Amino acid sequence: MSWPDAKVGALHHELCRGLVEDGAIPSRDVLQQRLDCSSAELDDTLDALAAEHGVVLHPGSHRVWVIHPFSLAPTPFLVESGGKSWWGNCAWCSLGIAALVGGSCTITTTLGAEREQVRLNVSNGELDRNDLVVHFPVPMVHAWDNVIYTCSVMLLFRDAQQVAEWSERHGIPRGDIQPIATVLALAGRWYGEHLRRDWRKKSIADARAIFGDLGLTHPVWSLPIQEGRF
Repeated sequence: MSWPDAKVGALHHELCRGLVEDGAIPSRDVLQQRLDCSSAELDDTLDALAAEHGVVLHPGSHRVWVIHPFSLAPTPFLVESGGKSWWGNCAWCSLGIAALVGGSCTITTTLGAEREQVRLNVSNGELDRNDLVVHFPVPMVHAWDNVIYTCSVMLLFRDAQQVAEWSERHGIPRGDIQPIATVLALAGRWYGEHLRRDWRKKSIADARAIFGDLGLTHPVWSLPIQEGRF
């Protein structure tokens, strides 16, 4: 599948740049000015970006809900750096925000989205603690069936035992469990280039290669051998 109009990548760049630099996406007027387009053309470009899984729009509108790794709606993950803050969609996304922002970031969340609060510090790509794990219940081949749900269950835990108890309590299948250090490396590979003006959504082949490089061999990470964007 060929990449759509170059304005799709430029729009993605402007949305991410606004979030990193200002803590919010630019207004529609600003986006139209920067992309040199009309309101209708902006809507068409948002639709194209959504079709490529580069953004999630509120149903029936052109309002941005999610542009991974950022959520524009509240989540259990707060990322802070340099006086600015962002919501991450999940553990993976929150570490991705840290990779994009660089420098020193603090991630505040709760284990299993329940009572126990934890705080992580990421400084220049290094974590101040590696004693936690991330649970991935949803197979990646189904990640975009309902990506909001998929992200909502990618949570931090103390260990595999806590994941097992949590999964049984909530009736959510137990998937793969990865050390947080591995997920930090995944976040860097996945989101590290999201500020590039020539950004392109990763292909299924790209995703398979990254998962393989990081030793992610659990069935959760299996993807079909076919063309297309992930």
